[in-house]
Amino acid sequence: MASLADELLADLEDEEEDIEDEIGLQEGQNDIKDEVKMEIEEVDAKLPKEKIQSIDDVDSVIELLDSKDFAEAMDSIRNGLDQNPKPWFGLVEQNPEYQLVVKANELCSKIDNEIAIVHKFVQDMYQDRFPELAGMVPEPIIFLKTVNILMNEIEKGLKKLDSVLTPQTILIVSVTASTTSGKKMEEDKLPPLKRGCDVGIQMCEARDLILKFVESRMEFIAPNVCQIVGPGIAAKVTSHAGGLTALTKMPSCNIMLLGAQKKTLQGFSKLQMLPHTGYIYYAKIVQDLPPEFRRKAAKLVSAKMTLAARSDCFHQSDDGTHGKKLLEEIQTKFDKWFEPAQVKQTKALPVPLEAPRKKRGGRRARKMKERLGMTDMRKFANRMNFGEIGDDVDQSDLGADLGQLTAKGASGSGKVRVAPVDKKTQVRISKALQQKIARNNSAMRASALGGTMSVLAGGGRTTMGRDNASGMASSVAFTPLKGLEIINPNAAEKKEESKKYFSDTSGFTSVKPSST
Repeated sequence: MASLADELLADLEDEEEDIEDEIGLQEGQNDIKDEVKMEIEEVDAKLPKEKIQSIDDVDSVIELLDSKDFAEAMDSIRNGLDQNPKPWFGLVEQNPEYQLVVKANELCSKIDNEIAIVHKFVQDMYQDRFPELAGMVPEPIIFLKTVNILMNEIEKGLKKLDSVLTPQTILIVSVTASTTSGKKMEEDKLPPLKRGCDVGIQMCEARDLILKFVESRMEFIAPNVCQIVGPGIAAKVTSHAGGLTALTKMPSCNIMLLGAQKKTLQGFSKLQMLPHTGYIYYAKIVQDLPPEFRRKAAKLVSAKMTLAARSDCFHQSDDGTHGKKLLEEIQTKFDKWFEPAQVKQTKALPVPLEAPRKKRGGRRARKMKERLGMTDMRKFANRMNFGEIGDDVDQSDLGADLGQLTAKGASGSGKVRVAPVDKKTQVRISKALQQKIARNNSAMRASALGGTMSVLAGGGRTTMGRDNASGMASSVAFTPLKGLEIINPNAAEKKEESKKYFSDTSGFTSVKPSST
């Protein structure tokens, strides 16, 4: 691998070839080249020397498998599996069993990172032979086992995949392998590929051993969590989250997704796929429910598991009492989901309100009632006389009669249309106008009485005291000689007025002389 100084010198040489024809610059370029070379050598001397790793060797990209701490931790875990946890009366943090479990959780997280690196290494190397396999088998451990079986001879290896892949996935891999665009790998690349698969499988087995140990100690570390989902699921969730303390800091929606894996079903229906389902979804408490309730139950269990993990982290309820209480709440919630729906009861209508409603009042409302109110004529027309046969108004419409709208039915008043007038709508007359109307009525009664007396005495006009000027005077006169006679009342009045001054029987009129 070329150093930084060599690369810069190569660049300077390229520039030197471009300016060879220029006069007087050759010596300057050589001096600059020497100075830059000396400075670069000083910088390279100060920089730390890094180990150059080869991509063809898997041991150069992993460090955990050959480390001393990993070997000691694995020996302690193997010895701890054969022994029962000893009772401890001091602080839990000082218990060697607890410290070993915490170390195992940290080691499990490191192993996951190493497995991801090995998986990427094997995937890049096997891409030349079967590039489509990485998309069909996304799980790292299954991919490593599949590559370890197939290697360069895919047709022979397809018959040995029964212990690794499902029949459905084997069918997809077989069909894709027949049309793959990959080519056979060189023989010198097969040993590093084989080594990468072996290292990855070995690390996956070490992780399973750690999970088994953590599972055996989970009832001691997290008793409340184990009461809800069991020690197996509790160990997987705790190790995947990075420890009990890290588990308490995660929201319940993220805890439900721990352990979710990608699945590919190319060319098949996706109805059976279960996205966003992790370890909790496959717990026994969730799987005992019908399929339509499992996703909803997983959300509920994740929420309760978060509360239980916080109790375990702060060493509250070490006997698992809080976990049992949360489990009872979960079971109560499940029972409520399965309760049949209540039958809707037919309820009687409420008692109507008999109180009078508020209505709009005022002058505008009264005027509207006058316009829309029923008249007396309509009222009489709607009434019928008992025992009388009504006269049909129209021969084409039998049964439509006037009802009591007759002179006899209307009591002979002659009023057939009287609007229903409220007392409030009556015209208010002032006292002065009332006195004036009273005087006029009294004068009319006196005039009528005088006319009647004159007729009885010797004849005259039968005007009954009515005002002639109004045009309502009668033109029929009664005289003792001729009896009834039609005359002009206005002419008779003028004649009487003329007799007052020019009558033959009248005497002289005294006229007083004027003062002039």
